[in-house]
Amino acid sequence: MNKIYAMTGGATGIGAAVKQQLIDRGDQVIVIDIQASDIVADLSTTEGRANALRALEEKAPDGLDGFIPCAGLGPHTKPYSLIARVNFFGSTAMIEGVRPLLEKKKGVIVVISSNSAPLPGYSEDFIKKLLSGDEEQACKLIDTLDGQTAYGGSKRALAIWMREKSAEYMRNGVRMNAVAPGVTQTAMTDGVFNDETFGSAIKEFSEMTPYGSVAQPEMIADSILFLLGPQSEFICGSVLFVDGGTDAMLRPTEF
Repeated sequence: MNKIYAMTGGATGIGAAVKQQLIDRGDQVIVIDIQASDIVADLSTTEGRANALRALEEKAPDGLDGFIPCAGLGPHTKPYSLIARVNFFGSTAMIEGVRPLLEKKKGVIVVISSNSAPLPGYSEDFIKKLLSGDEEQACKLIDTLDGQTAYGGSKRALAIWMREKSAEYMRNGVRMNAVAPGVTQTAMTDGVFNDETFGSAIKEFSEMTPYGSVAQPEMIADSILFLLGPQSEFICGSVLFVDGGTDAMLRPTEF
């Protein structure tokens, strides 16, 4: 029986790979993105998120089998507050908003974190403001800091948020996990590679990958489809590192 999924950020990169794999197996996919999608919306704004949710409810009134919030911005994006608005607040607002549609069909959520989320040095105050839901104060703070804190901090907060919410969601029939990709060959990553500030650091980080190369989007999509499927039905609240062994190499005693 074909299923119906919704996702954000399905126009390029990992999101596009997930969308194609779902379509190839016969499922319906509703894509929410800032351009060239089924629902065009700016998820950096409260109004854009609300408009996206209203449109999604119209397209899937009987519920969703799964939701993948893939929309995200890299550390080279300015202002840095835009990273926080899309990566954290856009993702969490959309997850909360689609929850009733997922409860109708006991759907599954796969959140997109990053293997940079556990790295040291991020502002704990920023992460606390994200988790408190104080969007304006979090954005005001991050604009005084740096892009890597905006990116990695938002991805850490997103993983923590997922774990804090996962038990409650599961008790209401909605299973939620996250993937933490390593460096993946996407348009966003290309932008980071070419950035004067972050280019050399991301190249050095990617060259450390025990696998020997960066990931292709399809590799990450494979793991997302696994977490969406019945083979993972007892997995809940987990963060799956899909990074060619980098996290294990950097943090062998933390798991």
